[in-house]
Amino acid sequence: MLDRMHVLICGGPDCSNISGAIRDAFRANISKNHIEKEVSIVITGCFGLCALGPHILIYPGEYLYSGISLDDVDEIFNEHIMKNKPVERMLYRGSFDRMKLKNRAELTYFAQQERIALRNCGTINPLDIEEYIARDGYIALGKVLFKYTPTQVIEELKKSGLRGRGGGGFPTGLKWEFAAKSEGEEKYVICNADEGDPGAFMDRAVLEGDPHSVLEAMTICGYAIGAKTGYIYIRAEYPVAVERLEIAISQAKKIGLLGKNILESGFDFDIEIRLGAGAFVCGEETALMASIEGERGMPRKKPPFPAVKGLFGKPTNVNNVETFANIPPIFLKGSDWFKSIGTEKSSGTKVFALGGKIANTGLLEVPMGTTLREVIYDIGGGIPNNKKFKAVQTGGPSGGCITEESLDTPIDFDNLIALGSMMGSGGMIVMDEDNCMVDVARFYLEFTVDESCGKCTPCREGTRRMLEILNRICEGRGNMDDLNVLERLARIIKNSSLCGLGQTASNPVLSTLKHFRHEYEAHIKEKACPAGVCSALTKYVILDNCIGCTKCAKNCPVGAITGNVKEKHKINHKLCTKCGACKSVCPVDAISTKPEKWRTAHV
Repeated sequence: MLDRMHVLICGGPDCSNISGAIRDAFRANISKNHIEKEVSIVITGCFGLCALGPHILIYPGEYLYSGISLDDVDEIFNEHIMKNKPVERMLYRGSFDRMKLKNRAELTYFAQQERIALRNCGTINPLDIEEYIARDGYIALGKVLFKYTPTQVIEELKKSGLRGRGGGGFPTGLKWEFAAKSEGEEKYVICNADEGDPGAFMDRAVLEGDPHSVLEAMTICGYAIGAKTGYIYIRAEYPVAVERLEIAISQAKKIGLLGKNILESGFDFDIEIRLGAGAFVCGEETALMASIEGERGMPRKKPPFPAVKGLFGKPTNVNNVETFANIPPIFLKGSDWFKSIGTEKSSGTKVFALGGKIANTGLLEVPMGTTLREVIYDIGGGIPNNKKFKAVQTGGPSGGCITEESLDTPIDFDNLIALGSMMGSGGMIVMDEDNCMVDVARFYLEFTVDESCGKCTPCREGTRRMLEILNRICEGRGNMDDLNVLERLARIIKNSSLCGLGQTASNPVLSTLKHFRHEYEAHIKEKACPAGVCSALTKYVILDNCIGCTKCAKNCPVGAITGNVKEKHKINHKLCTKCGACKSVCPVDAISTKPEKWRTAHV
């Protein structure tokens, strides 16, 4: 018997803290009304609209409720589930026009997206293999095992033009071919799920929402290169993803889709999970393999490359989660279909975690060739509070800042590198006029210094010296010679570090120096932070649009603000500790930390 209604609850990163409680509240109502056989409740993967969660999606009709709380569950149940009357006032509202929309299909957020890697996220129950199979799951595996030779699998993948989605963009089919041609009776397949970029959660979303897609793809890879064992290396900070992978592996083994004699084809392949301790450097494939082997996670010199001498000294193929998630659709629909999406040199789609100063933070997947402007303004909804766009950082700590003049650049691997950035795994952080670009460079370099394994001198010592210089500049103690030293160090580190972490660590510094040198010079020459971010160079000022509401004075912990009701207040800078409490409570944005020279007009 089919359910009368099907309720999907978003269990993505931003909704997971409440999704279980929402599910339990629905179940309590269902049990109370004895309709267990009529309504199903499922926590699924990330819907993508993280800024507007928690979400509930109800079928039939695909009605999307956003921003709900536990207090809303009873009303939605009583009206929509019991009376079939959607609660209009709770349906999704656009971030700007507040216009009510009936269902997910009407959302402009999804209009320019094309979901391949995320095709099942937010749609199926990730704990039920039958739902994955109902969405054509494991058909690609069956097709490959019975209709393709391993060589034909690799040729089809090469024709698709799929490039690795972990950052480097190396052709996936070519990578598989190298491993297949390497001699050795024992070979390995590794899924790199050690996602560590600040603000990135693309791989986590796939593993939590569609774990079987990765298992299927790894098995296809094993068949193609001649491997019988696969490892998923995933950071322990992703407990939900780990649990769902364990369940998925168990389910696949139970029905003969993993293990011995898969689908009675004579092919054996099994998958194990290995937990990482959260070291960013273990995202580098040789450091990852060292960690699996029980050694300290440190990069190894290449060549030899993993395809020749990898895990335990055997030929090994390593791809990340998103790369694997693209594999089954390619063999279901054909390489020509995949090649028709994207650009000539970058086929298919790319998943991004969009964050920072953007209206619609969340997870999205767009065809390669979509412009940065389309992602930020059409899908992302633009910059909140009428602030001016300043830059977008792509590629996380390994990437660089892209300015407004390049927003119409089509997104692909080569274009982003040409702009001094990179695709990376897919983090995309938007910055507005209130971001200090010197501080942004310092933030990413702090991360790199903390995550450096220390094996090679350029990365270990060079990044630390760069960070010391940036700290001096942000504290008003820098000089103009520091900029020359920064650039020289950045290029030396880039050209002489052992692995990708060190080789790309300088990118945020080099790109901000190129595009925002005037901000560095303001910190040095004028001892001022144009954005009013660096606390050593700022002071809080109350502007003329102060309405005298007294909120700032009441919230100042040291009594540094005085003034009468409905009159402009004043700050005693000798007492002010620059805690920011006053600015955070001001209802009219009448408190600024920006120097007058760079201060924008306030309403």
